[in-house]
Amino acid sequence: VLLTFDDGPNPVTTEIILKKLSEEKIKALFFCVGENVQKYPELIKQIKDEQHSFGNHTFNHKILKSIPAQEKDHQISSVNRLFEEKFNIRLKYFRPSHGKFQISTSTFLKKYNLKMVMWSLLTYDYKNDLSIVKFAVEKYLKPNSIIVLHDSKKSKNIITDSISIIVDEVRKRNYRFGEADECLN
Repeated sequence: VLLTFDDGPNPVTTEIILKKLSEEKIKALFFCVGENVQKYPELIKQIKDEQHSFGNHTFNHKILKSIPAQEKDHQISSVNRLFEEKFNIRLKYFRPSHGKFQISTSTFLKKYNLKMVMWSLLTYDYKNDLSIVKFAVEKYLKPNSIIVLHDSKKSKNIITDSISIIVDEVRKRNYRFGEADECLN
């Protein structure tokens, strides 16, 4: 099972998430928004120091299918460049904002050598309702699931408990957590 977090880094939630992941000894994949990376480089360093993986989640969290090709290219390339120049990290993974993309997006992914990573289990944690997260995890968790949670203010109040629900269910079913390179290659 691969645990992923979209939309960060975020000063309200990233450290809470990292603390819980450390306690549970889980490595996750963080799909980061470029403008947040620029604002909070210290959080990227912390995620990197704790040996988690990173993915590109566009620069401004724009929906790719509603913007021209030149802007699409910028949304993807600027995040890659930022990670390479500031943190010496070459990104391998990409997730489009809101999971929306066009087939033409694959042209840009090839150009930047990125692999598209969607999810198989949407927790709806951004609705800030733990019962929805619990229902989604119990009903849809399967071997090789890619789970998406959010590193944002929307999920702050339930993020620790959401991770706990996932961890408990994964362990109850005798699954295990994997790292990005192990699960996605």
